[in-house]
Amino acid sequence: MIQTEAKPVQQRAVDGIQQTLADYACKFRYEDLPADTVHAAKVRVIDTLGALMGGFSAEPCRIARTVAAAMPNAAGATVIGTRLQTTPEMAAYVNAATARYVEMNDTYHWPGAFGGHPSDVLTPVLAAAEHVHASGRDLLAAVVLAYEVYQSFSDVFKNTGRGFDHTNLCTLGSALGAGRLFGLTSEQMAHCVALAAVPNVILRQVRMDHYSMYKAVASGHAGRAGVFAAILARAGMEGPHLPFEGAGGWRDHVAREPFVLALGGNGAPCKIARTVIKPRACCGSTISSALAAEQVAPLAAVDDVAKIVVETYGRAKDDFGTGEHRWHPDTRETADHSIPYVVAVTLLDGAVTPRSFDDEKLWNPQMRALIQKIEVVENADYTAAYARLPVEHRTRVTLTLADGKTLIGEAGGDKHELSAQKSDQEIDDKFRLLCVDALGRSRVDALLEQMWRLDTAEDVAELPPAFAID
Repeated sequence: MIQTEAKPVQQRAVDGIQQTLADYACKFRYEDLPADTVHAAKVRVIDTLGALMGGFSAEPCRIARTVAAAMPNAAGATVIGTRLQTTPEMAAYVNAATARYVEMNDTYHWPGAFGGHPSDVLTPVLAAAEHVHASGRDLLAAVVLAYEVYQSFSDVFKNTGRGFDHTNLCTLGSALGAGRLFGLTSEQMAHCVALAAVPNVILRQVRMDHYSMYKAVASGHAGRAGVFAAILARAGMEGPHLPFEGAGGWRDHVAREPFVLALGGNGAPCKIARTVIKPRACCGSTISSALAAEQVAPLAAVDDVAKIVVETYGRAKDDFGTGEHRWHPDTRETADHSIPYVVAVTLLDGAVTPRSFDDEKLWNPQMRALIQKIEVVENADYTAAYARLPVEHRTRVTLTLADGKTLIGEAGGDKHELSAQKSDQEIDDKFRLLCVDALGRSRVDALLEQMWRLDTAEDVAELPPAFAID
């Protein structure tokens, strides 16, 4: 008999960030969450699923559903809005892309943070929860966990101008939220983190220059990658060693500087309630411009307007009021990230809605002429207000008419502040606005009641099919 030596057990080097995240996720419990955090999670479930229904008919979302239809899986998860079940990671892909499309899901700004859309994690986590028939409490805990990971990375990820997209944070949050729902061990969770962090670095080019339909779909890609990392880890796949702190790791080549995560829990508040619930269907940093324009829209005929000056905070001006494509948008995705466009459409129609970016509106000659009268400038006081707590999204829109008269509309601070807490009634009203045409009033009311009572649900797999459009 040929004697063989036993394969030696190799001691794996410990990555501190990786282990911190794995331990944090494995110890995260619903019972430790205060009532206001649970309530904030319910709000974001309602808000994100409403946004999903608002974007359901869009072309990239239809394309994603077509791809998912070729991968049926009765034990997987639902493509929300249909009765189709596909693999959990494909459901995460379609649902996250669809929830992102209409620009009505929440956004995040904290002084010094990278920002982004933490709600990108929500439908991937829901797909994982449906797949394992988790309880409502387990879903809510996983949502809070995924948000916390996303926002904690956003708080320390100083990536301005470095080429990496905020959807990378969705991959990490979705992986840990799904891993918790799958009941991964600490070792498996550490592999899950590595499998999310190393192979899935999304470039900022998805939202630079003129945007394509992939701007929204990047969120689906990120959510799919996160859920897939958890599936691989559950099956026993080993992730790359030292994903953050190794010589080729995330810390030195994506973050490009050392960082320490400040994760909530154990007496520290979770961050989920800090995200901004959007009242209008456009990029978060353009909304204050739209709200300011609403104040003057009823006061003048657009044909009488000679000039429009938008004063806003520096980040909004630099990111969404600079570059020729902001004045010449050729896609919906570019238009909803353009301060000139959202101001012009508000002056024409009174408010920005999901229909404000249809081709008929986008190529309206009157719209195109009005955009060219708009100048966007930074107001230093507004920049300072945006960089401190409480955050203020201050903007002033000044219309100069042909007869020399001026009209001024303002938003932010004590006037229509974007980051102001929304009431439960406002959450319900927004959900109804986005869903009633597709689902009808009685079904919308039943869904709202079901989601407000998520903490009592024994099996959340009942929720996604309830959104099927008959």
